[in-house]
Amino acid sequence: MLSKALLRLGAGAARHPWRVIAAWLVVATLAVLAAVALGGRNADSMTAPGLDSQRAAELIERAGTGQEGMTAQVVVTPLDGAATFFGHDGARTALVRLQTEVQRLPHVLGTSDPAGALDAGGDTAVRGGLVSADGRIAVVRVQYPDQSRLSAEDLDALVDLGARLRAELPLRIEMGGSLFYAFSDADGGASELIGLLAAAAILFLAFGSLVAAALPIGMAVFGLTVGVATMTVLAGVTDVPTFAPVLGSMVGLGVGIDYALFVLARHREYLARGLDPREAAGRAVATAGRPVVFAGGTVVVSILGLAVANVPFMTVGGLAVSIVVLIMVVASVTLLPAFLGAAGPRLARAGRIGRIGRALRTGRPGRLARRRHPAAGAAHAAGWRRWIGHVSRHPVPYAVGAAGLLLTATLPVLGLRVGLPDDGSLPRSRTERRAYDLVAEGFGPGTNGPLVIAADATGDPGALDRIVGAVAADPGIASVAPTHIDRATGIATLVVFPTTGPQDKATADTIARLRTDVLPTAIGHGPARAHVGGAAASLSDVGRRTSERLPVLVAAVLAMSFLLLMLVFRSVLVPLKAVLLNLLSIGAAYGVMVAVFQWGWGGALIGLEATVPIVSFIPMFLFAILFGLSMDYEVFLLSRVREEYLRTGDNGTAIVEGVSRTARIITSAALIMVAVFLSFAVAEDPSTKMFGLGLATAIFIDATVVRMVLVPATMTLLGRANWWLPEWLDRMLPRGPVGTDDTDAESTGEAPRPRLADR
Repeated sequence: MLSKALLRLGAGAARHPWRVIAAWLVVATLAVLAAVALGGRNADSMTAPGLDSQRAAELIERAGTGQEGMTAQVVVTPLDGAATFFGHDGARTALVRLQTEVQRLPHVLGTSDPAGALDAGGDTAVRGGLVSADGRIAVVRVQYPDQSRLSAEDLDALVDLGARLRAELPLRIEMGGSLFYAFSDADGGASELIGLLAAAAILFLAFGSLVAAALPIGMAVFGLTVGVATMTVLAGVTDVPTFAPVLGSMVGLGVGIDYALFVLARHREYLARGLDPREAAGRAVATAGRPVVFAGGTVVVSILGLAVANVPFMTVGGLAVSIVVLIMVVASVTLLPAFLGAAGPRLARAGRIGRIGRALRTGRPGRLARRRHPAAGAAHAAGWRRWIGHVSRHPVPYAVGAAGLLLTATLPVLGLRVGLPDDGSLPRSRTERRAYDLVAEGFGPGTNGPLVIAADATGDPGALDRIVGAVAADPGIASVAPTHIDRATGIATLVVFPTTGPQDKATADTIARLRTDVLPTAIGHGPARAHVGGAAASLSDVGRRTSERLPVLVAAVLAMSFLLLMLVFRSVLVPLKAVLLNLLSIGAAYGVMVAVFQWGWGGALIGLEATVPIVSFIPMFLFAILFGLSMDYEVFLLSRVREEYLRTGDNGTAIVEGVSRTARIITSAALIMVAVFLSFAVAEDPSTKMFGLGLATAIFIDATVVRMVLVPATMTLLGRANWWLPEWLDRMLPRGPVGTDDTDAESTGEAPRPRLADR
């Protein structure tokens, strides 16, 4: 049985704590060294097999035009408000020097030539999209090779050049482009520190002991170090998306501290019963460790379910985050009991602040309160017991009211619009945002999100002219840059600029119209072919595919969760209720995201300066992660409820006792997760904000409205039917490793209670 294995594992780690801690130190050191020696840099490959944008990228790569590489753009305007590049010699001379300096940078393949176009005439520069119609803004587009041949040093060189030239030239210089997106430092470092500090404060308030608060933090830091280093090694083998380390840190910190909290709370219960610290650690891992293993496994499987989207960067990102969660589970049942064994009996003492708080709650001196048997006195859970009892006496109004509240919060999902927050959604303190605004002001919003049409007109010489004419005539296209034709392959690339910005729905409509109407009409039934690519098209394609595959993921995760919970709790209605309530909390989180990011409600509170669409892949990622995390609380809570039901045989008593005894721990765990996730919601990057706010909202709703209102209300209404399982199904199902009928017996030495079928 899993419980016996965990008992031996936990007790062994507690008996030999320094050996286990030393082993983890060695593992962490080796992981960091491997990351330094073998690791790669995270890269975003927003493509997927079979997408039209992927076919365009393949044609562009065959043509070798260089447009498949990284790009940057340097946007300039004269500091003199009356000067233009048309008639001001000083401004034009400064532009020439800037172009020359940029071309000399390492790895630069070439740049656009606004200065040369101006020499040919202002009209030529304007038609080429290099100088704005009023002559005030010029763009130097910089072409680099593909990302594998570049590093952060290339970005540093460009940024340093800009800083030097700002002091020497009479120009305002701003920069942006994919080079910044790829090599700018990802958000997360400060957010992780804020999250850790908030978690430490909550743990101290929960346990009243610095030692007890430090152990979960220490375990989480160990696990996160190994997890992120492993993720870096994985990046040396395949493209790991740039959001994966931030999301891995966010989820890893949350679940790691949560899992440690549940084990630590059970350990202190055993210490209060008078058990030796090492024996208490082993039994804590055997009891609380089983739900940890099950819950962590559910999170891992849910996230790995992202593979159904058939979008490689999502699959790899899910794998990377799953590795971090898996490491946290292993740390919870090995490293944490070693910490518990090393701490010894000190964890039984709450410290002065904890004793004062406990005395105030119990009305007894701290020493006497500390000696009280937690299961007998139940003073800590008195407030929760009164609340759960109140809800259980009025289940209908609470069930209807809470469900109505969550359904109302879910309504904004009907207006959900996926897209890609671009540089226009960054704070104005960033040069990328200022460059974006200058380009939109001078050339129109579509210039920030050009489309690249790749055409192979082999066998139909006139097809290319028809394609160019048809695309230029489309009402959604503002301009078409000169066509580039590769002589060796005959493949042509057209850079076209929409009339609308990358985030606008009209841009997605233009892309769809080009593919379904404009290009097929221009090509006819000939052998030529053309595909629409570029960043905006790629994200539109990925968004459409994830939207199509989301129902498949939802169905797969729901079915898996239902079966696992049925196996664990030997019930049909309990798992059915669990999946439905989890859907409500996740739907409400989606609704809050739409209200904040698309409608702008309260966006200023998290530093959001403009409304943005929901990033196309985030709803699917959030569902996989949130459903797994919400199962954590479900398993921890229902395991205790089932223990009480098997002990008393009374459904009402089991609900009140089980929920009230876990409420304080679940609330503390939820507060920790919310604090960690909210610390990421104030990051600069909108995608990080969405992950942070979405996860924090869902966990808050799940731990309050769902666990403390809907669960007791619905379980009260169901009565003994909660634990109904047809006899034929009971015989078919194997005995589950978590929450089985002898939940506490194996670790405490008590005789196992009879199974429900035997009652």
